[in-house]
Amino acid sequence: MKRKNNTLLRATAPIALLALMQAKLGGMTVTSIKQLLRSRRVQVNGAICTRGDQALQAGDEVTILSQAGTTTLHHPKLSLVYEDDHLLVVNKRQGLLTVPSNPDSAETTALSILKAYVRRQHPRNNVFVVHRLDRETSGLLVFAKSPQLQEYMRTYWRQLVTKRTYIALAEGVFDEPKGTITTWLTEDKRNAMVFSSPVDDGGQKATTHYEVLGTRTVNGQRPDEQTTLSLVALNLETGRTNQIRVHLASIGHPVVGDRKYGHGNTFSPVDRLCLHARILEFIHPATEQVVHFETPIPKEFKV
Repeated sequence: MKRKNNTLLRATAPIALLALMQAKLGGMTVTSIKQLLRSRRVQVNGAICTRGDQALQAGDEVTILSQAGTTTLHHPKLSLVYEDDHLLVVNKRQGLLTVPSNPDSAETTALSILKAYVRRQHPRNNVFVVHRLDRETSGLLVFAKSPQLQEYMRTYWRQLVTKRTYIALAEGVFDEPKGTITTWLTEDKRNAMVFSSPVDDGGQKATTHYEVLGTRTVNGQRPDEQTTLSLVALNLETGRTNQIRVHLASIGHPVVGDRKYGHGNTFSPVDRLCLHARILEFIHPATEQVVHFETPIPKEFKV
């Protein structure tokens, strides 16, 4: 079935996406089908799908987009992970702001890149920020396609998110392989610094769970100097400003490359803040189904 030059297929029984496309597309080869998937021209129930083994149920709709109608996102600092009619999930590179630092700034941001992308599809399209990552932090971000969805997701963010995992390269060797950090955080607006207190001092309570994944020894700035770094997975129970960076610094293991909260005396193997938002899992506000997104650990973090 054709619709606006796109091809629409419908599953009538449980079947894998690749098998359905083979059966319905006149003997198209597996290689050609995989090329369609890689080029992000296949949608399942309105969401882009790149996996041939995607399980389909009876009634699921598969759309093969025409070449002429396909809009892709090409930017060295931002890649598209997921898109449907309601939201976008992207992987942000280190060094890119989520939003402008001030309303008059002309600096390229994740928001400006995505606005340009959706407006190539239709000039009235827009995107709206749901949450943010620091400029120096890489990883997964969610944007809404309407102000109503943005407001809903911001209001119920803690209830919607079922898992948020960050990966950090931290200074030193941890005393325990697993642990929980709970402190109260207060932001000083004058210098944009966040301060941590082990007791309730009126700040916001923040809890971070960590697990050490491995260690790595690197050479220091002098030939006879070595330092050990730890690769750490961090799951957030709360999402406060600079929470991970402040929490790791508060226990003596700041994030490598953290000029704001770090010691400033540890050799960094890479010229960046070694913090990455790796996993984001949440209840989709439109479908009410749990969706899970995961990005690889940056290769420069590996131990």
